[in-house]
Amino acid sequence: MRKTLFLLIALLLTTSISSAQAKKNTVKKKTVAAAVTTPFVWEGANLYFLLVDRFNNGKPTKTVYLGRNKETGKLRGFEGGNLRGIIQKIDEGYFDQLGTNAIWITPIVEQIHDGVDEGTGLSYGFHGYWTRDWTNLDPNFGTKKDLAELVEKAHAKGIRILLDGVINHTGPVTKIDPVWPEGWVRTSPQCDYKTFQGTTECTLVANLPDVKTESNQAVELPGFLVAKWKAQGKYEKEMASLDAFFKRTGYPRAPRYYIIKWLTDYIAEFGIDGYRADTVKHTDETVWADFKTQCDYAFAEWKKNNPKKVLDNNKFYTIAEVYNYGISGGRLFDFGDKKVDYYTHGFNNMINFEFKWDAQKDYSFLFSKYSDKLNTDLKGYSVLNYVSSHDDGKPFDANRTKSIESANKLLLSPGVSQTYYGDETGRSLVIEGTQGDATLRSFMNWDDVKNNPDTQKTLAHWQKLGQFRKKHPAVGAGVNKEISKSPYVCERSFTKGNYSDRVVIGLDLAKGSKQIAVGTAFKNGTAVRDAYSGKTAVVTNGKVTLDTEFDLVLLEVKK
Repeated sequence: MRKTLFLLIALLLTTSISSAQAKKNTVKKKTVAAAVTTPFVWEGANLYFLLVDRFNNGKPTKTVYLGRNKETGKLRGFEGGNLRGIIQKIDEGYFDQLGTNAIWITPIVEQIHDGVDEGTGLSYGFHGYWTRDWTNLDPNFGTKKDLAELVEKAHAKGIRILLDGVINHTGPVTKIDPVWPEGWVRTSPQCDYKTFQGTTECTLVANLPDVKTESNQAVELPGFLVAKWKAQGKYEKEMASLDAFFKRTGYPRAPRYYIIKWLTDYIAEFGIDGYRADTVKHTDETVWADFKTQCDYAFAEWKKNNPKKVLDNNKFYTIAEVYNYGISGGRLFDFGDKKVDYYTHGFNNMINFEFKWDAQKDYSFLFSKYSDKLNTDLKGYSVLNYVSSHDDGKPFDANRTKSIESANKLLLSPGVSQTYYGDETGRSLVIEGTQGDATLRSFMNWDDVKNNPDTQKTLAHWQKLGQFRKKHPAVGAGVNKEISKSPYVCERSFTKGNYSDRVVIGLDLAKGSKQIAVGTAFKNGTAVRDAYSGKTAVVTNGKVTLDTEFDLVLLEVKK
């Protein structure tokens, strides 16, 4: 009897231990499963850049505010795009289909109310770079309520939002847009770009007042802004907020710090994820280190105040526009008499003006160069690659005859990819009757997306590559290893913590039946899927055999 009792107790203990171990294993499996969820990696982001006024009108009709009704030069007035239009496309899933996981929008702060004639016909500040009031949104773009909704809906789909910040200059002076006080801005000399000083302490063009970002002298607010705040009944609130900022930071009440405060308020209030900084090389580099410090503070405050809305542990992201910087320069930009490392002055990323030239070469050169640079000189940072943009008059494919090649080279290159609105739809960059950069800024060609089969085919290609890029951080943030130069085949690998990702990319392949070597990416017996055609295969003797109608493959592990 006693022996039987001992046996029963032992059995119960064994069952209990087994049950506990099973639960422990289940928890462990769940933990492992959670660890391998695809992370968002800024260095591999698929970013979409758009001009708010030219992308989409989310309202029933075109509305122009602040009396901006004068006749303008071709494509130099407000065309009606707005934040509601972006929200509409987020709701429709347009960005999901493109694999977009970050959107950069042009500045949305209040612009000068009048226009100026730059020799190209009258121009209004439709582009967002002619600031009148950093604390307010321009009614042509939308409201703060719209911005809050845009960020919330983008975040719900895993899409980050970057605003565009201008600290270097105000908008032009007009009869109804007064110049900021002398302590704030200079109106001459004009930049000659021959030295650091001749690039920073000067105006970019005539009648574009340059903020004295090098100054540490305290300045009073301009009278027109004080009068506006008082008329709106928010003067005391705005002044209290400024007082709190300067008390917390200890900064002097110098021009740059007011603007830094106003720009970072949008982070603390709306939870935006990054800033693209405009005309960075035209200010002292220390401006941007302070800017990043306050961006990080504001982002931390937003996360603390909105714990349920936090997407992940990524830090605030900053991209520098240093005109003519190229990846070959590595960490430095050369002014002639001075070299500056902007990466150590507040930036995670710099726009790469060199990509459009490198993209004219073959895949082997392009992918190897970018992988090597980003994993040596620029390790821990990245560059933003583009094939067309809003102010580059010499894009990779000005006549839109190479839209497929553009997608292949942009979306499959190491670095962050910038799809400029309309790259994916062949929007024309040659608009008759325009002058200067206006030709790059036509309204998005939604009619072609709806009705043109060729546009739809081009868009489908960008969508497939974009979704693959979004799904696999290895594409943009990984290490490239060439398997074959002709036809071109490479593998990409990426590791971060417990997460690892490997893919194989094949380009300029034969249509129909083809055999693709997979290098060290996949072991024999691994089931893989071609994300482009949807077909599957098993790795045999280090190779995959597929029969598709396409000349490229995007191989991933089948799940």
